[in-house]
Amino acid sequence: MVVNRLGFGAMRITGERIWGEPEDRPEAVRVLRRLPDVNVNLIDTADSYGPFVSEDLIAEALYPYDGLMIATKGGLVRPGVTDDGWPAVGDPHYLGQCVRMSLRRLKIDRIDLWQLHRIDPKVPRDDQFGAIAEMIDSGLIRHAGLSQVSVDEIIAAGKYFPVATVQNRYNVGDRADEDVLLYCEANGIGFMPWSPIGGGALSTSVCNIDAIAERHRCDPRQVAIAWLLKRSSAMLPIPGTSRVKHLDMNVASVAIDLSDEDIDALSSSHLRSDG
Repeated sequence: MVVNRLGFGAMRITGERIWGEPEDRPEAVRVLRRLPDVNVNLIDTADSYGPFVSEDLIAEALYPYDGLMIATKGGLVRPGVTDDGWPAVGDPHYLGQCVRMSLRRLKIDRIDLWQLHRIDPKVPRDDQFGAIAEMIDSGLIRHAGLSQVSVDEIIAAGKYFPVATVQNRYNVGDRADEDVLLYCEANGIGFMPWSPIGGGALSTSVCNIDAIAERHRCDPRQVAIAWLLKRSSAMLPIPGTSRVKHLDMNVASVAIDLSDEDIDALSSSHLRSDG
């Protein structure tokens, strides 16, 4: 399946703190309907966003998804807005329910890309991987991926099913999972960095980024996305937003032509001590 280099993360189209309906539902729907117009054909979501709100909005705005890949995740639960925790639940029966309920909400017969949101440390990981393999074999899932995992965990999962994507936190200011990116690049696995602009903090905290943004007459957040696109051929950033103007700004990052000097400066940068 062919997807364009910049995707869309649909976490932010929900309410405050990823709970409930969005503050401006019509605007959230406009954001989703704008995606095909700006050549974004992969949308990443999860059943825990809302919970369920993100998947419902995607179906309302975009079904039957002509030319779009809808990727979703399961295995984390969102107990409530006052609870900052997102517990992992990896019971195989629960994972099967996650997939079937996402199919219902998205109004589809098969999920093109389903990702295990987190490996549950309370459940043998082989049981979780085996459940995913069974859902691929039964035709409920076309491709499967993992989120926030180590190289060792990718290798372990690969004994059960081909790992199509890995979704780990990664941006110009947070490269703790560099080894995972390199493994994905070497093994033909798509790398989907979540928090690709570090929640916006990069604009004030990363050395060199302000000067580079000024030189290119753009926003530092756009520089952060452009750097990711240059960083690796395996990279598929999924910046998200609930506003059309921010979506258009993110998409414009694709056209920013960072020089080799820019790339080197950002790649060797560090977080400012006063950031």
